[in-house]
Amino acid sequence: MRFCCILFALQLFGSFCYAQVSADGLLCENRTNPIGLDVSHPRFSWKLVADRRNEMQTAYRVEVSEHENFNGHVWDSGKIVSDSSVFITYKGKPLVSDKKYYWRVRVWDNAGKASAWSLPAYWQTALFDVADWKAKWITPGYKEDTLNRPSPLMRKQFALHKKIKSAMAYITAHGMYEAHINGKRIGDAYLTPGWTSYKKRLEYQTYDITGMLKEGDNAIGVMLGNGWYRGIIGYSDKSNVYGKDIALLMQINITYDDGSTGLITSDESWKSSTGDVRYSEIYNGETIDHRMTTTGWTAPGFNDAQWNAVQVMDYPKNILLATYNEPVRKHETFKPVRIFKTPKGERVIDFGQNLVGWIVLKVKGKAGDTITVSHAEVLDKEGNFYTANLRAAKAQDIYVLKGDGEETFEPHFTFHGFQFIRILGYPGDVILPENVTAVALYSDMKPTGTFTTSNTMINQLQHNIQWGQKGNFLDVPTDCPQRDERLGWTGDAQVFSRTATFNMNVNDFFAKWLKDVAADQTPEGVVPFVIPNCLGGTQGSTGWADVSTVIPWNMYLAYGDKQILGNQYHSMKGWVDYMQHQSKNDLWNTGFHFGDWLFYSVDDDTDGSSAITDKYFIAQCFYAYSTQLLINTANVLNKPEDVTYYTALLKRIKDAFLTEYVTASGRLVSGTQTAYTLALNFDMLPESLRIQAAQRLVQNIRAYDNHLTTGFLGTPYLCHVLTRFGYTNVAYRLLLQETYPSWLYPVKMGATTIWERWDGIRPDKSFEAASMNSFNHYSYGAIGDWMYRVMAGMDTYDDGVGYKHIRIMPHPGSNFTNATASLQTYYGNVTSGWEIKDGKTYYTVEIPNNTKADIFLPANSADEITEGEKALALDKDITVGKTENGYVGLKVGSGIYHFVVTGSVATSPLTGSK
Repeated sequence: MRFCCILFALQLFGSFCYAQVSADGLLCENRTNPIGLDVSHPRFSWKLVADRRNEMQTAYRVEVSEHENFNGHVWDSGKIVSDSSVFITYKGKPLVSDKKYYWRVRVWDNAGKASAWSLPAYWQTALFDVADWKAKWITPGYKEDTLNRPSPLMRKQFALHKKIKSAMAYITAHGMYEAHINGKRIGDAYLTPGWTSYKKRLEYQTYDITGMLKEGDNAIGVMLGNGWYRGIIGYSDKSNVYGKDIALLMQINITYDDGSTGLITSDESWKSSTGDVRYSEIYNGETIDHRMTTTGWTAPGFNDAQWNAVQVMDYPKNILLATYNEPVRKHETFKPVRIFKTPKGERVIDFGQNLVGWIVLKVKGKAGDTITVSHAEVLDKEGNFYTANLRAAKAQDIYVLKGDGEETFEPHFTFHGFQFIRILGYPGDVILPENVTAVALYSDMKPTGTFTTSNTMINQLQHNIQWGQKGNFLDVPTDCPQRDERLGWTGDAQVFSRTATFNMNVNDFFAKWLKDVAADQTPEGVVPFVIPNCLGGTQGSTGWADVSTVIPWNMYLAYGDKQILGNQYHSMKGWVDYMQHQSKNDLWNTGFHFGDWLFYSVDDDTDGSSAITDKYFIAQCFYAYSTQLLINTANVLNKPEDVTYYTALLKRIKDAFLTEYVTASGRLVSGTQTAYTLALNFDMLPESLRIQAAQRLVQNIRAYDNHLTTGFLGTPYLCHVLTRFGYTNVAYRLLLQETYPSWLYPVKMGATTIWERWDGIRPDKSFEAASMNSFNHYSYGAIGDWMYRVMAGMDTYDDGVGYKHIRIMPHPGSNFTNATASLQTYYGNVTSGWEIKDGKTYYTVEIPNNTKADIFLPANSADEITEGEKALALDKDITVGKTENGYVGLKVGSGIYHFVVTGSVATSPLTGSK
């Protein structure tokens, strides 16, 4: 303790002496002090902290040690002349399994200052080799009820005879698990071990349980659930997708104060039984009978003499890997905003927010009283509870009381998508609000982006985008969280991925999932419709399978993570090669494709006569797009032969497109918004035909009275294309459109998340077809990307990915008086905001340390711009560039800037009419 205080005092003294520059926010593999990394060469990141503008790092030094006082090193980088502060790769001695390492960094800046050493950070390694696993796979030893399959309980009691210095637990399962030691829950993660391509990749979790064990008697208790492994998943009540078994693998590595070590493992010495969780399925819910609760089974001293033995199984361990992404955790809680009876006389509770998670219910009653909690997203037009859109999913939790005072019920291995619950069988006439709590569950991704405007409906749209992401980023990016689906649909994830990077840090989330994309990709290169591929089938649809190229590139742009490109390159190349092999004369016009899913049409937005885009037209566009992204990636990874080969291929793809789908005057065979949007966004047309194509796109929008008609594949790019070709005013009209089809129509109808369909609820309060009508489906939320990168104007350059080189180019317009976006990057906070008042436009820009930015402000000349009260020419921190297309270019370093624009152009020149 005394040493730590001295060390801290020295750090403070050093910071004072070196003054003004320091390193903070230390991350190892994107996480703060992570536990359980099986990465042999982890990457380090830090933020530069200084109190002046134009702050840049010029050099760094990283030290790694096995000791917190850094007495001895496993790596000392030495002073490295570099401005890199993100993803610095460890290059020291080979790391050892199950060991804690400490690291620190010091930096030098462009003012000639040197920092003190940062405060130490650490990471704990996991198990690098299969041989490190001494535990055995175990399954219950009793004859299982194959109809209901109650959740197994497994336990072991043991004694420790020395003082414990440290203890790490490594746990995974076939199914889901919830573990306890000495009566206390291990960790705060839920639905573990998560969902992966289980036959090839099974994650385990690592926990520091040092404070949970004690010298003397101890006990471990683990409950298992069916989960994705053997539970009902996919369609047609399908179960046992990965196996019929349910199993546990658990190992505790103990280090004692005297330096000796010990092991506690899952093996034949364990006991098994069942408890109060009598049924548990993701789609259908959970049944808990408190009359069958086994009190004290996770604590020492419990008599398990009547329990059954366990069976030891020889399941593979060579597929085990440490957890790469953030676990699912509990987040926001909601109390009832309304408790009422429906016209049918049913007791219903409204939580005011469509969320994903479950209910915690407190109740008193008699033994045997049975409560049924059903979940729904909406009420029908009469105000009654509506579950038809859940299809075969029962989404019911059933609780049976023990009758011994107040009881608390909460599920373990299921989740629901809901805003409303219906409660049947609750004792008494009144349900008190304090006895019912809704808990939101989602992957514990760090929130990074905020976006606000002067328009309350747009602010609600942003709220809906974020909650659609929260509810569907539950270890995998699902399409919907409520019905009998909840699958990792590739097309949905692809179209939303860039928007997702703004709202939360999804670097690790997608890095993990993309490994499953590669794992489930066929040898021919086909990417299945859903990942993990629980549906079977080996068809690849355009716009869906392109997830293999689009998301890795988007992650690279947003985070500067070059490794993700290297990891996925074989997968990216495999998909492009598959399309090439399916093509004839470089034209891909074969196979099944979903097309522009759920586009607008007069009668039913799955088909009709209004906005049908030829599916092979779309396929050729995405064939070109994925090829372009592969070329980009090959350039980054220094693969010149691939660059040459695929550049030639791309030219042939576009030539084939022009021959097949474009007339000499530039008219496309499909005259839809999606067709013109994709052709323009992916540069399928020669420059001589692009202006007229943009005009045709705008004419189409106006023909629909300023409504969009795009589906999943056209929507993400529509407004970007309009801005690119000078029609930001039209993009604003689409954004602010309040009648169907539009982004704000669901907002007007009371939505708190993004809907699957443009008109999930019709104006007369009737519903679209219950067979496919989710009210929590994030795809159309991809408009967020345009709001952040165009409206607020915050973006990153390809030559400075991850916001190392920032572009600020706001587009004030329409009836907005302000808009502001802020984003926490690996370098620090980036902000771009504008406000119009008193005939002037005020811009606030924040650029983090160790980055630079190009700022473009709408003005006739630099003379119309001041930075605070100072003319630009007098501000040494700003370099004035060219004035082009109604924008004045400025180059700046880090700092906070306040610009005022006066004169005839106070708003974006691109918002005027054309």
